Amino acid sequence: MAERERTGTPVLEIRGLNVYYGASHALQGVELKLQGGALAVVGRNGMGKTTLCKAIMGLVPIASGSIRFSGQELAGRTPAEIARLGIGYVPQGRRLWRSLTVDEHLRMVSTGHAGAWTVERIYSTFPRLADRRNNGGGQLSGGEQQMLAIARALLLNPQLLVMDEPTEGLAPVIVAQLEELLINLAESGDVDVLLIEQNIGVATEVAPEVAIMVNGRINRIIDSGQLSGDRDLQQRLLGVGRHAHDETPDVETPTRRSETERGAAPEHAVQRVYISNPKPPTRWSQPVPVRQIEQAARIVSAGRAPGMDAALPHAELRPLASPGENVVLVAGTLDTKGAELRFIRDVIREHGLPVRMVDLSTSGRHSGAEVPAHQVAAFHPRGASGVFTHDRGESVAGMTLAFERWVARQSGIAGIISAGGSGGTAIVAPAMRALPVGTPKLIVSTVASGDVRRYVGPSDITMMYSVADVQGLNSITRQVLRNAAAAMAGMVRDRREHARRESGGVKPAVGLTMFGVTTQCVRQVADALETDYDCLVFHATGIGGQSMEKLIDGGQIRAVIDITTTEICDMIAGGIFPATEDRFGAIIRTRIPYIGSCGALDMVNFGVPDTVPEKYRHRTFYHHNPQITLMRTTPEENAEMGRWIGNRLNEMEGPVRFFLPEGSVSQLDEPGQPFHDPAADKALFDALEQTVRQTASRQLVRLPHNINDPAFSAELVSTFRSLHGSTRPKPRRASR
Repeated sequence: MAERERTGTPVLEIRGLNVYYGASHALQGVELKLQGGALAVVGRNGMGKTTLCKAIMGLVPIASGSIRFSGQELAGRTPAEIARLGIGYVPQGRRLWRSLTVDEHLRMVSTGHAGAWTVERIYSTFPRLADRRNNGGGQLSGGEQQMLAIARALLLNPQLLVMDEPTEGLAPVIVAQLEELLINLAESGDVDVLLIEQNIGVATEVAPEVAIMVNGRINRIIDSGQLSGDRDLQQRLLGVGRHAHDETPDVETPTRRSETERGAAPEHAVQRVYISNPKPPTRWSQPVPVRQIEQAARIVSAGRAPGMDAALPHAELRPLASPGENVVLVAGTLDTKGAELRFIRDVIREHGLPVRMVDLSTSGRHSGAEVPAHQVAAFHPRGASGVFTHDRGESVAGMTLAFERWVARQSGIAGIISAGGSGGTAIVAPAMRALPVGTPKLIVSTVASGDVRRYVGPSDITMMYSVADVQGLNSITRQVLRNAAAAMAGMVRDRREHARRESGGVKPAVGLTMFGVTTQCVRQVADALETDYDCLVFHATGIGGQSMEKLIDGGQIRAVIDITTTEICDMIAGGIFPATEDRFGAIIRTRIPYIGSCGALDMVNFGVPDTVPEKYRHRTFYHHNPQITLMRTTPEENAEMGRWIGNRLNEMEGPVRFFLPEGSVSQLDEPGQPFHDPAADKALFDALEQTVRQTASRQLVRLPHNINDPAFSAELVSTFRSLHGSTRPKPRRASR
């Protein structure tokens, strides 16, 4: 553990974790970090705690996100591989063998796992197990079974111990013994503990911090002492505490509590007023959902005059529109851009479209918007407390995340428009990028005349330069904002009319990736498929691959021929068109059939020659055009790329056919061309074959052709049709 503390690498880091059971979204963007020691996760039944354990251990497939253990990615690994990395698991329900004795359990697990924990140490730590060593698993009490389950995990000598409800169903005296054991484990320093627990007393005694899990999300992480000593907070977050045992209705007025995150609130500081029990509870009352409590909270300023609180309406999250109706959203910071955003709303209304205002202010002021700021803020993983802070940067970052999560859970969005400066643009852009391609998205911004890549990303956001600052209405801003509103109205109307005109004969879309040096191959494939498929070609410039995968994630592309994977070169060697670490992630998440190849893996892209890093000056170059300089990849880089791609192919659960063109991987790699290097190509192919775990479903296919040879593209098309079948309608028989 000393090494981890010195390097600062968390023992466990979970980011953006999503898990589904069929159509049920069990884990929804879980974010959790255990730096070291012990961390407890508490929550009511059905909140996703056990699913979180299973996801960590590889027992359920994850749809997206990352789980890192001491810096190593766990996603895609088998449970056995994860256990060998150093994670011990104590599952809910113990999972013991009834016919094996205690000693047989321990001896079987201890084989091949040398370390501090031995069978002898187990018996000294659990004297009761020593007394029962010859008893079968089915002959033990519940407490003894739990001791054995913990002992079994400890004998693996893990670095991290994941425990799922270890005190469930145990007598209080046994719970006290296990609590003492867990405290000793956490304090010993030789094993870290992630404790999943419903018993708040145990959780707060064992761990210095407690994560609250609500509806598949980590709602907040709180100090154990604060949670342990605050019964109202327990009631509000978990539905337990002050009234949990009371049979008699409480006739007093429901408690109203103001919560501030950092000490005494200065004038105009944001406070949240909760009603933890809208109705006096009894022992038969159902717990009030945390989401309902968060949404019903009122936001007030510390400087508000007495008596004004009652005038504020309770905020309720309601549908954006009635069933079957789609609305345009006008979103932005109404506390600073209210006049401009309301002007946009009024113009859109003039065009006869339903419109809703969404307030993204972080000041806490009441704006009168249909969707007030605190309703959006409630979607932050820590609730509104993660948005309304005393630090502007933290508040803006919190609202950005909350709005993205809010948009992802809405339906009925016909289009979205915003106006603002750099801060307002940064808040709305991630949420717009999360919407499907085709949904109209427009931002009027002061930054729209510069480099807008970080705002637009792989989406179809339209950005309009505001010319004058978005700061009040004047002769210039009125013209620009009116044009923007009219453009949004036109896009929404045209999309609605086009949807009405469309028949059921739309061809399915297939995504293809292309570079100049693989153009012939892509054209041959597209020509062969265009009768049956809508062929969407993406330029493999980093953002092109991201755009294709965004459409795959959104269900707008259900077939792919990924001929040109060259973006991996720039990611490995530092070129200007790099892929992200999530390249191929959409294929992995959606499990669609994947056909790919090594197109243009022979080149790294740089700008003009002077931009090539000094360390590469001795390499082989080709001046593609005055603005682009290409560098030939080496055998070592090709081997690294082969291993990286191979590991990603191993994560794909759908059918995989990855083609290796032995003749050349690009037009510049053909014999006689400047990048012809058989040794580099061989290093790539060999690394792929050594890395990819080939099965009947996952195959590497070697072909003796160069990538632009018609025979190579014909093989791609044939394989594609064999995986996807024919889309041609069958001819009808003539009626008699």
